[in-house]
Amino acid sequence: MLNLPLAPRFWLGPLIILTISALLYGFEPASSQWLAYDRIAMQTGEWWRLLTGNFLHTNGYHLLLNAAGLLLLWGLHGDYYRPLPFILLLMACALGATIGLYWWTPQMSWYVGLSGALHGLFAWGALMDIRHGLKSGYILILGIWLKIGYETWVGPSQDVESLIGATVATDAHLFGALTGTVLGLMWILRWCFEKGERHGKEAA
Repeated sequence: MLNLPLAPRFWLGPLIILTISALLYGFEPASSQWLAYDRIAMQTGEWWRLLTGNFLHTNGYHLLLNAAGLLLLWGLHGDYYRPLPFILLLMACALGATIGLYWWTPQMSWYVGLSGALHGLFAWGALMDIRHGLKSGYILILGIWLKIGYETWVGPSQDVESLIGATVATDAHLFGALTGTVLGLMWILRWCFEKGERHGKEAA
């Protein structure tokens, strides 16, 4: 039997993100005109696009795919989600993905979608599983990096590209997962440090 994190504190953050994405999709094409990751527009000072472009989608299939991905992550790791920390975490992974694109993938002039941020959430959640003693976390973190390695070496799925009507931005997946991995490791190091301090006080 599935033990889903059904308490409101676990699903409120993902619901807010899905609602924002759906509302922005409803205002297309104006949303993309003003909010999409657009390298040329950002070079003229429209830096908000680094964040806002993550919440836009090329078509309804693209939105549904990312919504399904977020729901899957909620099912896997929703117990770790609290509304404000979750939203801040997702925004950090989103910015990590797009800042990475801006600095290291200059040939990509336009990007929309949550997939980069979702890869970051996946990596972070896997590391939280490890921090809580779940061996499945090792499998998940290995799996996400094997997927990214496969995409980098072989290329993205042609079926997915046909479905969303755009090229899959595998570099966004890479930079998002890297951001989530770094944040997850920082979380674990902080927990280890605080645990060591508590033990030190108890021993004293």
